[in-house]
Amino acid sequence: MLMFIAHGVVLKYFTYGLAGTAQFFESIGLPGFLAYVVFGMEALGGILLVLGVRTREVSAALLPVLAGALWVHSGNGWVFSNANGGWEYPLYLIVLLAAQVLLGEGAFALSRRQVRTDRMIARQSAA
Repeated sequence: MLMFIAHGVVLKYFTYGLAGTAQFFESIGLPGFLAYVVFGMEALGGILLVLGVRTREVSAALLPVLAGALWVHSGNGWVFSNANGGWEYPLYLIVLLAAQVLLGEGAFALSRRQVRTDRMIARQSAA
């Protein structure tokens, strides 16, 4: 999903900087190093989801990141336009990722193309 790339790269890296993001994590009681982990997961996970590579596994791996976001925004009320953002958008994204875990790759996913290529090679080898 593009949201992960935008949130990780644009917001955490270019807007606040990784050091600033680490300071924010520490201000809410989380270890600062988690900011770097979350940045990497959001950036790489977003790219992999857009490309359709290991969609189920990537979606499952990103669920804890969104659970953390839900926790951070839980005290801000329902609507995301509230000060510091509400909790409905992280919850919505959790539902989307859970659906992606259940559905798997789409028709145009790179993972699916690799499986088809492997099958074609196996058939040609058997013939």
